[in-house]
Amino acid sequence: MTACRLVCAVARFVFERQERAGVCLVWVKSARQCSGVLMATDIVAQLADSLSKTGVEEGELSYKGQGRKLDNAESVEEIVKEIRDFQGLQALRLEGNTIGVEAALAIAKALENKSEFKRCYWSDMFTGRLRSEIPPSLNALGDALMMAGARLTVLDLSDNAFGPDGVKGIENLLKSTACYTLQELRLNNCGMGVGGGKILAASLIECHKQSSAKGAPLRLKVFVAGRNRLENDGATALAQAFQVMGSLEEVYMPQNGINHPGVTALATSIQHNPGLRVLNLNDNTFSEEGAIAMAEALKPLRNIQVLNFGDCLVRPAGAIAISEAISEGLPILRELNLSFCEITEEAALAVAQAVKDKDQLERLDLNGNNLGDEGCNALKKAMDSMNMGEILGSLSEDEGEPEDDDEDADDDVVEDDDEEEEEDYNEEEGEEEEEDDEEEDDEEELEEVEEEEEENIRNKLSTPVSPPRPPDVSSFLSFPSPDKLLKLGAKRSLLIEQQVDVSDATKTAEAFLKIASVYKEDNADVKNAVLDSIDALLKKAFATPGFQGYGFVSSLLVLLGLIKSEDKVKPVLMVPGHLQALEHVVRQQYFPKDNVAILEAFMSR
Repeated sequence: MTACRLVCAVARFVFERQERAGVCLVWVKSARQCSGVLMATDIVAQLADSLSKTGVEEGELSYKGQGRKLDNAESVEEIVKEIRDFQGLQALRLEGNTIGVEAALAIAKALENKSEFKRCYWSDMFTGRLRSEIPPSLNALGDALMMAGARLTVLDLSDNAFGPDGVKGIENLLKSTACYTLQELRLNNCGMGVGGGKILAASLIECHKQSSAKGAPLRLKVFVAGRNRLENDGATALAQAFQVMGSLEEVYMPQNGINHPGVTALATSIQHNPGLRVLNLNDNTFSEEGAIAMAEALKPLRNIQVLNFGDCLVRPAGAIAISEAISEGLPILRELNLSFCEITEEAALAVAQAVKDKDQLERLDLNGNNLGDEGCNALKKAMDSMNMGEILGSLSEDEGEPEDDDEDADDDVVEDDDEEEEEDYNEEEGEEEEEDDEEEDDEEELEEVEEEEEENIRNKLSTPVSPPRPPDVSSFLSFPSPDKLLKLGAKRSLLIEQQVDVSDATKTAEAFLKIASVYKEDNADVKNAVLDSIDALLKKAFATPGFQGYGFVSSLLVLLGLIKSEDKVKPVLMVPGHLQALEHVVRQQYFPKDNVAILEAFMSR
């Protein structure tokens, strides 16, 4: 089909849809003038399918984000009836509500005969509840799934802050036949602690043992457990489970207070997971010893696409070891984050040389290190000479060269002393946190303890902590990451508004996609930050006189690779965040309905 015929077909399609809805078709003239052509019909189909699933998937019953306070059986009568009446129920979304014990028991009763059930989207569903309420609720829901003979593929309990006792609440479920088929386990920001990590690891090992005996071993693919205070012992226990399973493809364990013993254990385990694609250990403390161990473990892996070791203090020797691993392997590496790791110029240049043959590399983040002005210029020059300058992120937060070369972080004696201090501190901190866990009654108190603990860890690190870095919107937009967005603070929406020229539809579309790219469904803080920032940006854009709404949509379609531009614009890599963000904005009042129709038409066709 020629471009003209295809555009006409799309126009007719939208005209018919809008005529039935009584909407005036005002964009046909613009569509006829558009010189772009649709491309990659398989991508169009994939995107349309993905967007349709961002709302409600097949066999899914969703109460997501409705903010219901469900205290007793009476409050969930409607939900219970809909569950019972739903034939072929495969997924239940309860995120963003608050569920008491009696309500959980009623919902569990309704699930007891749902044998086709597969996906539990149960994050953020105990807000304001006493922690003593959570284990019996989880036990009841888990028992119901076991009784139904369900075969789970997704279990998401993120952002519930249930502590070690909450892990005990799902212990039986994790060991049961219901989890023999589990592919995704998401427990982000649950406050599991060392004890919870050990219980979780033992449950996964037992599940693998029992499922293997049945001839179908557990093959978990995605494991998410950021912000859980796992520390070395919890991480080491989970590393044993990872080694036993050997099936992991994505591992996310940022902000867990893990030092080099735990990192070394994790490094050993990932060697037994040859399909690993994503490894995110951001904001833990590798030190050189842990970084070198991790580098050795990475060498034989051929499927790694994303490595996030930002804020991990790998230091120069660790960075050089990692660069050697990259040079020897990791053929399809796509993203590498070694920001804020106390890396010097020599080590940064070694990393740059290591990635020169990685033709799939899209992002390299070396911001916030100790390069100095000359080092930053040398790094930029090296990347430019390899025609890779565009993938290097901003260096605007570089912390300058080390003040005293005599206190080189490579000194073994200093390193050992530092690491002993880190371990001693974390042991004391772990004991204090276990006592705090017994005294906390609700999620708000747990969050306060986590914030204090994170601040204490930063104050006790083996090397001096630099003063707080000021928000930098340009750094975020040049190289987006969830951490950078959160670090912009409560005024991030205003800062982004001020940075982006909303009178330019193309620049607005580019900013939208960059913000949306860091969207994390399993992290409430990041998700809210993304959606708030996008709402503020687009509200201002569509309210700006002269802003071309059609130009914005056209730019989106070009940047997503759905239409071809005469300017030969390189499409961005589509990620789930783009789809989630689009699904959100098209429902907002500020987004014109005729623009919604255009998006729907192109994606449907």
